[in-house]
Amino acid sequence: MRAACWPSSAAKPASRNEVRKRCVKKLAYGLCGLLAASALLALMGLTLVDVIGRKLWDTSLPGALELTELLMVAVIFAALPLVSAQREHVVFDSLDGVLPAGVRRAQQLLVDLLCGALLAGLAWVMAVKASQMAQFGDITAQLKLPLAPFVHAMSALIALTAAVHLVAAFRPGSSSANESTEGVL
Repeated sequence: MRAACWPSSAAKPASRNEVRKRCVKKLAYGLCGLLAASALLALMGLTLVDVIGRKLWDTSLPGALELTELLMVAVIFAALPLVSAQREHVVFDSLDGVLPAGVRRAQQLLVDLLCGALLAGLAWVMAVKASQMAQFGDITAQLKLPLAPFVHAMSALIALTAAVHLVAAFRPGSSSANESTEGVL
């Protein structure tokens, strides 16, 4: 029986563990991508409506600034795990041509471990802050939207990004000098 995440070009059957990993990868990519794309589309629509309102009726859409800020949070934090998994961050690679492959691998391992640890710490701090915000009932100034769900989502997406870096650090061959185009996950 074929699993839903079975690759169509696979010549040999994959183990259940490989299929499960593939399904988790597709789910994470799909959800993060859908969230980022939906937020970006909403941001474009909001901007369009706000600009038209200002041009035609000399009035801005109430709460447009707050919604823009929250949608930007969604775009940035939903895209972060995807960018990390595909190794698409802006990098300084001027010295890569002169560094030995072993040094480049060690450098990538150190970067992944450091990023994973720092992002995990940041996710924890943000989760604590989100809980405090929920406890105190923090809301946006104009629209009175609760802030805690957004900060909890930011924390979860940062934790996912930390996991991406830690998987990359401990995955055999993932810290090679010439990364594959498939990315980390």
